[in-house]
Amino acid sequence: MNDLMTAHRALADWSARMPDREFLLQPVDGRLNVMTFAEAADRARRMATALTELGLGPGDKVAILAKNSAEWVLADFSIAMAGMISVPIYPTANADTIAYILGHSEAKAIFVGKLDDPDTIRQAIPEALPTIAFPYPTIECQHQWQDLVDGAAPIASPNEPAEEDVMTILYTSGSTGRPKGVVISYRAYIYGCNVTRDLVDFGTEDRLLSYLPLAHVTERMALVGPSIYGGGRIYFVESLDTFPHDLKTAAPTAFGSVPRLWVKFQAGVHSKVAPGKMRFLLAIPGVGRSVARKVRGGMGFGSCTRYASGTAPISPHTLMWFHKLGIDISEAWGMSETSGVSCANVPFEASRIGTIGVPVEGTEIKISDEGEILIRGPGLFTEYFKQPELTSSSFTDDGFFHTGDKGEWDAKRNGLRITGRVKDIFKTAKGKYVVPVPIESRLSANPLLEQICVMGAGLPAPVAVVVLSEAARHLPRENIEKSLGQTLADTNAHLESHERLSNVLVVGDEWTTENGLLTPTLKVKRDQLEARYQSVISRTFSAPISWESD
Repeated sequence: MNDLMTAHRALADWSARMPDREFLLQPVDGRLNVMTFAEAADRARRMATALTELGLGPGDKVAILAKNSAEWVLADFSIAMAGMISVPIYPTANADTIAYILGHSEAKAIFVGKLDDPDTIRQAIPEALPTIAFPYPTIECQHQWQDLVDGAAPIASPNEPAEEDVMTILYTSGSTGRPKGVVISYRAYIYGCNVTRDLVDFGTEDRLLSYLPLAHVTERMALVGPSIYGGGRIYFVESLDTFPHDLKTAAPTAFGSVPRLWVKFQAGVHSKVAPGKMRFLLAIPGVGRSVARKVRGGMGFGSCTRYASGTAPISPHTLMWFHKLGIDISEAWGMSETSGVSCANVPFEASRIGTIGVPVEGTEIKISDEGEILIRGPGLFTEYFKQPELTSSSFTDDGFFHTGDKGEWDAKRNGLRITGRVKDIFKTAKGKYVVPVPIESRLSANPLLEQICVMGAGLPAPVAVVVLSEAARHLPRENIEKSLGQTLADTNAHLESHERLSNVLVVGDEWTTENGLLTPTLKVKRDQLEARYQSVISRTFSAPISWESD
C-alpha cells in the first residue's frame, strides 16, 4: 500500500472514523435524503465492482453527464476506485459537444443523470456505449444505478495509483472552438483540493452547497474535493426553482459563486430596497448592522463566514457593495490547467479588492515581458489529451504554463491584478489596441447593468453592449438613459482617448448558456457576441445611449 491520500481513501478514512456522520445530503421531491460516510463509501465501492463487471478495465475512460447530485460524487469515487479515468461533461453542453468529447476521450461507458433536455442529449450518445442512469428522471439507459449497486459486492482492493497516474480529463468549456481535454494527475488533484482546504480551513463542522457544475474544476476541486478531505457536509440543489429553499436548508458556512450570480443576489436586494435607501440604512450606526444581518439571513447566509468568487472577473464595486453588508467575498483565480485555485484574496482584505490576491502555497507566478501571467506548481496539468504540439507550446522551457491571462502586480494593494485575456484585446480602426475587461469593470458599477461586453474590432471607437438587470427593465426609459449616460461619462473620463466608448447599446435578449452566448461557467463568449451584434454596433448612433429595439 502506498501513502497517496486519494479522495477515495479519504472517504474510507472518514467512514472508519465517523461512520454515522452525514456526508451527502440530497433533496428529492422536497425531502432531504441523507447519506452517511459509511453509506457513501459502501455504495461507491459496490459501483466500482459493477464497473469492472460491465467489462471495463484500468485506464478506461468513463464519462459523467449530469447535473450535480450525491450520485455524481459517488460515481467519481467509484471510477477512481476501479482504476479508471473520469471524463465529466457539462450537463448544458449541446449534442455536438457531447458527441465530440465521448469520441475524443474514447469513453467506454457513461453515467447519465438529471438533464434539462434529455431528448436532444440522447441523440449524442452512441447506442453501443453502455449507459448508467442515476436514480432521477433522465434518458432511457441500459443500466440503473441502484440495480448495479444492489447487485455488486464492495470492491476488495480499491485502486492505489501513483502520483503521476491520470485521475481525470477535464474538457474545457470552450469559449471558442472545440473543448480541450485537460489531463489531471492524482498529484495535481490532491494538491488542488488540499491547498484550498487549508486556505479556507474546511473542517468537519462545515456545510457546503454544491450547485455550480461539477464538470468544472472550481466546483470539483475547490468545493467538493476540499470538503471530502476536510470531512464536511455537502448539500445539493434539487432544481433551479428550489435553489433559494435549498440554500437556506443547507445554511452553508462557506459559499462560493461566479460573478454573474453575485450580481443576481445584488439585484434581488435592489428589487426589494432601492439602492439609495439601502446606502442610507447601512450608514446609520447600529441600524446598519441590523439591516446587514437581516439581508444576509434573507439570502441564506446567516451561518456563513467565508465567501468566494471565481471563474471570471468580478467588479470591485460589486465586492465593495457586499463588503458593506458584512459579506466579504474573496476573489480567487485559477484554471482547469492549474487544478483550481492558484491565487486568492484569502484571508480577505478589503484593501486588496480589485486584485486576485496572492499565489497559494506551493504555486509560483510571474509576469512575462508581454504581460502574460505564467504559472508553475504541483497543480499543473499533465498534457492536453491527444494534442502534443499544443501541450508543448503551452509551457516555457523552465516549466511555466502560459495562462493566456494578462496581469500585473499591484504594489499599492499588494496583490495580482488581472487586466484581461491575451486573445480578448482588439484593435480599433484607429490602429490602437483596447483591453475590454477594465472598461467593463468600470461600467459594472452601475447596478442597472447585469451583463456587459465591450467590443469594437475595426470600429472607429469601442462600443459597450449591455443587458439590463431584471429590476432595471421595469424603469422608465428616460431614467435608464440618464443613469447610463452618467456612467458612460464617468467611465470615459478615466480612459485614454483611443479607449473611450462611443456608445452604450442596450440589447433585449439575456445572454445564456442556452442561446450559446455564455460558457457553462457563465463567461461571455466574445466571438459569439461580436458575431451576433456586429451589424448593430457598426451602424451610426444618434445618441450615446442606444437601444437594439429602435
